[in-house]
Amino acid sequence: MTFAFRPSLLAAAIVLGSLSTQASADTQQYQLPAAPMASTLSRIASEAGIVLSIDPSLTAGKTAQPVQGEYSPVAALNAALNGSGLQLVKSPSGTFSLEPVADTGLALPATNIDAAGVGESAWGPTTGYLAKRTAAGTKTDTALAEAPRSISVATREQMQDRSVHSLDDTVKYMPGIVSASFGSDTRYDWMRVRGFEPTHFLDGLPLPRGVYANPKPETWNLDRLALLRGPASSVYGQTPPGGLLDMVSRRPSAETRHEIEVQYGSDNHRQINFASTGKIDEQGQFLYGLSGVVRDSGTQIDHVDNKRYNIAPSLTWNIDPDTSLTLLSQFTRDDTGTTSQFRPIQGTKIDMPFGKISHHKNLGDPDYDFYDRTYYALGYAFEHRFNDVWQFRQNLRYTKSELSFQTVTVNSYIPSLAGFGYVVDANGNVGRNSTNTDEDISQFAVDNNFQADFATGGIDHTLLLGLDHQRIETDYMSVFGTAFNGYAPPDINVNNPVSGQPIVRPPRSLAYYDYNQKTNQTGLYVQDQMALDQWRLTLGGREDWVHTGTTFLNQSDATNTERDKAFSGNAALSYVFDSGFTPYLSYAESFQPTSNATASPTDSFKPTEGKQWELGIKYQPPGSDILLTAAVYDLTQQNVSVTNRINGTPVTSQDGEVKVKGLELEAVGNVTESLKLIASYTQAKSEVQDGEYKGKRLQLMPNRQASLWADFTWHNGVLDGFGIAAGARYTGNTFGDQANSELGFAKSYTVFDAAVHYDLGRLDSSLNGASVALNATNLLDKDYLSTCDAYYCYYGDERSVVASATYKW
Repeated sequence: MTFAFRPSLLAAAIVLGSLSTQASADTQQYQLPAAPMASTLSRIASEAGIVLSIDPSLTAGKTAQPVQGEYSPVAALNAALNGSGLQLVKSPSGTFSLEPVADTGLALPATNIDAAGVGESAWGPTTGYLAKRTAAGTKTDTALAEAPRSISVATREQMQDRSVHSLDDTVKYMPGIVSASFGSDTRYDWMRVRGFEPTHFLDGLPLPRGVYANPKPETWNLDRLALLRGPASSVYGQTPPGGLLDMVSRRPSAETRHEIEVQYGSDNHRQINFASTGKIDEQGQFLYGLSGVVRDSGTQIDHVDNKRYNIAPSLTWNIDPDTSLTLLSQFTRDDTGTTSQFRPIQGTKIDMPFGKISHHKNLGDPDYDFYDRTYYALGYAFEHRFNDVWQFRQNLRYTKSELSFQTVTVNSYIPSLAGFGYVVDANGNVGRNSTNTDEDISQFAVDNNFQADFATGGIDHTLLLGLDHQRIETDYMSVFGTAFNGYAPPDINVNNPVSGQPIVRPPRSLAYYDYNQKTNQTGLYVQDQMALDQWRLTLGGREDWVHTGTTFLNQSDATNTERDKAFSGNAALSYVFDSGFTPYLSYAESFQPTSNATASPTDSFKPTEGKQWELGIKYQPPGSDILLTAAVYDLTQQNVSVTNRINGTPVTSQDGEVKVKGLELEAVGNVTESLKLIASYTQAKSEVQDGEYKGKRLQLMPNRQASLWADFTWHNGVLDGFGIAAGARYTGNTFGDQANSELGFAKSYTVFDAAVHYDLGRLDSSLNGASVALNATNLLDKDYLSTCDAYYCYYGDERSVVASATYKW
């Protein structure tokens, strides 16, 4: 091979690997970090036998994008050129050269191009079940196979195939997470990740968290959802130690696409989903996006509806080849009720003479109960590249969630208060109470970061410098109607409930919670992702300042002020083998201040702190579209509130500690053109280290879980266009109470899901874009308890079947 280079003239990087000058169409594995443009292009061309002419004036000072994965040589060259303003041009003789992108052209966001030449970024859509890129845990566009953390990604195609309607549905086949802890709840998605409730992030910013008014994101509006397991405060700030959900909204595209889907199913489920995107002007400087959902449905509980009206407009302005601004907005109105129902222990877990309480009975009062939430958000994502090294990103959003909620529930199981209606008698009669809540949450959040891609010696760096800030104001009032304040609703019979009885809402003067809380949080963070040959080292740290002021309106306007600050760090080391294996070792920390109703005028609480060691390995077989991962972890949370009894007197302190250890396995991918697969296995052990519950397991955390989902579609023959899918989900036994009592025990269970779908375009070309599907969850109608907490039990979801018809054009 011959290589010649003249700085003052037109340089030619010419390799004569054979008599032919045609580029090889074969794919191969590349692991090239960001590096000087000319060097990367010459290396790819040299190894592939491509004749490539390079003008030094075009590549001077430019840095090539990382090229990591399975590509054809030409696709690898294009991947390196992404975002550079240069394009690859092929001559009639088969040689290649570089030319500037035409002035009227618009540079696309930096992407990685796979073997088929299809682009993907961490903030955009992908095809199939396997995402190649992710920003979860780093806030940078990183190869998922190299990210040194446990991360699972649900793609748009995964969500579509399984016909998910909530976040709970979306994560059911991921390891390390328990969803629908209290059965499905139309009000909120209840989850536990490695034993702790996760924080929700949308488009790089946290969603506000209240008591009842928490946003319930619409999955139809998402391009992808990533589950990051383990602490992540060094990048995201105040988060729990178990992990977080990182969601990415649908965004405008230059490719015109439209989609509408109509659904009908169990419990009179009726829903319309729609999405549209494309260019506004011919040049594509302005792009639009619009998606939304209209749902008018019943639920598995009598007289509890599940209505949603959602719309999410978006607009992208490609200001110039280096600058873009995407406006993201959303409006959601929910009209529903309490589907978890708080079933009495008696008649669910404890056998009673009156028999078993029906899954469908509404033990509240349809004439009194409602849950009305209005949620809207307006924000943007701004990106600007200064030069080949520096780029700037800013995500900003204002969010408002307003809730009016009231419900009637049966009394909890307290035998010592049997005379006040706190047990169910032999005939099925029990007392009730009411919960009446008004809650408003306003949040302003902004995240600014600068990213620099450069090299020092033989080390390539992706440096991230960031500053984020959020302000949250919460007005929360909750008043309970009980036998002790004279506002208890009438008793009810669990087998023959009667609605429409007179119920009086207690006055606000009796409110148990009534406060205004304002929180300001600021975080300063730095992270460096380094690459030396095939070694990868990530180091990061963050300092957070949190100020929370609470005024207790029901306690003569008493106030409480909490000022917290914390440093969180992370470090990870990995090695990327040519064979596709990437072993890694990571350490990460978290912190989470006290908030909401856990604060009081007289008590001061320290933030809980977490730390985790994780050892894992990822394997992407060369030439495949499959990712296999395995990880073991050791997680500790400190400053946990515990109660000890001293001379018979309970004393509470924040000296507690909780440990969680586990193993997680996952396989995701497009195994063949026809077969797509998701499989996971989780084994975990949790233990309380201090207090009266020392040695007990964490609530709602099973010791074992396993799941498998497979979708097979025929692409030829008699069954061309027809597909079938099946899934199984196993959840081990759990305890719903801290004491791990028999009354809080829920047995393990296994449920099965299934789907069939058909592409009608295979019947006739006039039907191109049309398809039909039928999805069933809990196909065999397994009867099980999702959990019990020693006071109530919660049924798992019964069988649900939904038919859908979709048209894309």
